[in-house]
Amino acid sequence: MDKKMAKFILEHEKEVFHDWQVKLEQVSEVLPAISSRLQEEKTEKLFRLIITSFYGDTEEHEEKLTDFGAEIVRLGWPITFVTGSLRELHLVIYQAMLDSEEYTESEQNELIYSLENWFGPLSRKIVEAYSSSWESTVLLQKIALQELSAPLIPIFEKISIMPLIGTIDTERARHIMEHLLEGVVKNRSEVVLIDITGVPVVDTMVAHHIIQAADAVRLVGAKCMIVGIRPEIAQTIVNLGIDLSQIITTSTLQRGVRRALELTNRKIVQLEGEV
Repeated sequence: MDKKMAKFILEHEKEVFHDWQVKLEQVSEVLPAISSRLQEEKTEKLFRLIITSFYGDTEEHEEKLTDFGAEIVRLGWPITFVTGSLRELHLVIYQAMLDSEEYTESEQNELIYSLENWFGPLSRKIVEAYSSSWESTVLLQKIALQELSAPLIPIFEKISIMPLIGTIDTERARHIMEHLLEGVVKNRSEVVLIDITGVPVVDTMVAHHIIQAADAVRLVGAKCMIVGIRPEIAQTIVNLGIDLSQIITTSTLQRGVRRALELTNRKIVQLEGEV
C-alpha cells in the first residue's frame, strides 16, 4: 500500500495541492495579515516538505523542517493552523485515493494505517520544530524586555531613578538588582529613587524584592528611596505588615526628587523674573 500511495501522490500532486489549498482558504482568517502570494508560497513549501518526507528521513530534511518552523513563527502562524493544515492534507489524500478507484474495506483500513504511519511522526517533528523556534523567540524577547524594563536613569548629578513597570517576579527582580547595583556604581549615584508608580500590585513577594534592592543599594554606599506609593498600595503594605520604616518613601516622583536634592544638599529655587 505504501508504494501504491507514493505512486498516487506523484501522479496527482497538483490536484492534491489544489484541493488542500481550497481547504486552507476556509480557515485562513486565523492567520496574520500577509500577502496571498507569500501565504501560498509558505503553504507550498510546507506541502513540499511533507511530500518529500515520504521518500526518506534524511538529516537535510530535518534541517529544512527546523528552518521552516522558524519561518512560520516569524510570520505569526498559530500552531493550531499548522496542525490543522496537516490534518486537512491527510484527509485530502485519503479522500482522493478513495475517489480514484474501488477499495475493499480491508484496503481502506490499510490505507488509513499507512497514512497515519506517515503523518503521525511527521506532525510531531513539525510541531517540535515550531515549538523549539517559538521558545527561542520568546526567550530572546523576554531577555530583551528584561534588559529594557529596569533602566537606571541619572537625572541629576549623584541622583538616579529606576522606573518599574508591570509585574515583578523572582527572575525579573534578579535583573532589577543587577542593573540597579551596576548603575549605582557606574553613575556614582548617592541617591537612587525606585519608582513603583507603574507596578500594579505590591504583595509580600514584591515588597521583599524591593526591600532587598534598597538594602543592596545601601551596601554600596548610596541611599535608596521608594516613590510612587499610591494610597491603595500603602494600604496593602500596612495590611500585610510589611516594614518599610528603614526606607524613605514618598507618594509621587516629584516629591521624591525634591527629597533627593535635599539629601545631596541642593534644592530647586525659582529665579527672579520667572513666572
